[in-house]
Amino acid sequence: MPSVKDARKYKFDWELLGDLSIGRPNLGNRTRVEIYRLMQFTFRDVLEIKFGSIAADEIFYEAGRVAGREFYNHFLSGATDINSLVRLMQDTSREYGIGIFKVEKADSLARNLVVTMSEDLDCSGLPETDFEVCKYDEGLIAGIMEAFTGKLYDVKEIDCWCTGDRTCRFSVDIAS
Repeated sequence: MPSVKDARKYKFDWELLGDLSIGRPNLGNRTRVEIYRLMQFTFRDVLEIKFGSIAADEIFYEAGRVAGREFYNHFLSGATDINSLVRLMQDTSREYGIGIFKVEKADSLARNLVVTMSEDLDCSGLPETDFEVCKYDEGLIAGIMEAFTGKLYDVKEIDCWCTGDRTCRFSVDIAS
């Protein structure tokens, strides 16, 4: 049993996001991508210092997976088939400024897909590196697909803005 010191304080719940009409009556839900990235990359930096790059990637993937399940339940649960899921994801991603979501390839049972996210929050416009950046997005997509199908998914970024591509592309496969 966890001690009081180790008890979870922030198990995700939509209530944690607060009431922006009360808390931000003048600014509302507006913020800039630079501020999102400041938070993301400082978290990543601290996690890498404390635990290493591999563990930081795993943590970002798992956080994305939790977010994906929650995102599905909150915004996409009206999807009745893969086509309606894709339409909802496209509309919601654009509406909330997450990015421009597209499906390049999908089988009818949603076992294997290739999806893209252009103008994404995580990396569009960043300098080129020799590695993909979008671990959180991998987890987000996995969580959405898992919540939709009830099956586990492996998601891997195969093209990234940071490796010279101008859209982020993900292979989405049912876990074996």
